[in-house]
Amino acid sequence: MTAHAPQHATQDDDETGETVDTETTRARPADGERMRRWRMVLGADSAESTGCTLTGQDAAMDGALDALYGGGGKKPGGRGGGGRSAGLGASAPSVARWLGDIRTYFPSSVVQVMQRDAIDRLGLSALLLEPEMLEAVEADVHLVGTLLSLNKAMPETTKETARAVVRKVVDDLEKRLESRTRATLTGALDRSARISRPRHRDIDWDRTIRANLKNYLPIPGADGEEATGTVVPERLIGYGRASQSVKKDVILCIDQSGSMAASVVYASVFGAVLASMRTLATRLVVFDTAVVDLTDQLDDPVDVLFGTQLGGGTDINRALAYCQSKITRPADTVVVLISDLYEGGIRDEMLKRVAAMKASGVQFVTLLALSDEGAPAYDHEHAAALGALGAPAFACTPDLFPDIMAAAIEKRPLPVPDKEAQP
Repeated sequence: MTAHAPQHATQDDDETGETVDTETTRARPADGERMRRWRMVLGADSAESTGCTLTGQDAAMDGALDALYGGGGKKPGGRGGGGRSAGLGASAPSVARWLGDIRTYFPSSVVQVMQRDAIDRLGLSALLLEPEMLEAVEADVHLVGTLLSLNKAMPETTKETARAVVRKVVDDLEKRLESRTRATLTGALDRSARISRPRHRDIDWDRTIRANLKNYLPIPGADGEEATGTVVPERLIGYGRASQSVKKDVILCIDQSGSMAASVVYASVFGAVLASMRTLATRLVVFDTAVVDLTDQLDDPVDVLFGTQLGGGTDINRALAYCQSKITRPADTVVVLISDLYEGGIRDEMLKRVAAMKASGVQFVTLLALSDEGAPAYDHEHAAALGALGAPAFACTPDLFPDIMAAAIEKRPLPVPDKEAQP
């Protein structure tokens, strides 16, 4: 019996009744694929140890990876070795060819990661100032952030191409975010305008009936008819008549320090969407140690983005002082501060301003980031202090932002995405 145990673990019967060694037949191609993948991960110096030689497209993919990750000392663990340097150098033609290669061999999401790594690891930012480079890259939010940081150094011959790249990303974001944002906030604005003594045409019958179910009165049927009933509406619920007047004021106050680049891009797009809604009065303010009001440019988020200046210090208190001076209807105002909270100004004054705004009726929202990457490094002490004031600080994805704004407009508790991650 014991002699058959190993055989049972490695053999099966096929449909003809013959015994087939399934472990052997499956292991061989799996081992070869495994070695191929290890060879791709470890780099050219691993060819002998893995016993695997790459050919065709695999060899081309490995060359593209080696050009970026094959430099001694700078490569991530696992790629290459020795003192060989990366293969891109500072040559614009070689970079252009490499950009074309990675777009051929890898999906868009991987291409974007490799582009960011090339800029960070190999110092290729300067090459983005050349129009032919911009035409070759895969545009995404992070590339826009890099371009904005280079804006002041960008020659005139490149600016038009750069704006086209930024325009493409912004247009894609607007298509993705606009319809849901408008629908979510329009509903929130309507609900915030609900009145308790509506005209007959403005009664919300669904909510009125549900609110008055406790007043249900049964009515016996006559002459054998089935019993019925009625709801006595003690309280009517409805909406005010449609109005194009401004119902809420929104102030987006955005930290434009370098770490907030993606947040600046998304906030600018959302600012343009909010500004297009007639029932909202939207103001967009960006700041470092200075404060710039870009509200007049909100009709075009690309103009907003090129009006920012990523990098520099941070003075949140000064920015909030400016925002506070623009509030005329506190009970109908939502202030959204988007910042990592590293304050270079007066901390106590900043907290006092937030407390004063909340006491006056302002809905105050603190976002550590408005991006898909989650919370960056941030000042935990300041975040905890704001939380104690009733303004919890948390990171927010672009898809969640409309829900955050809807809750603030309706003065509901904010749908914090991950309470365990709160400071």
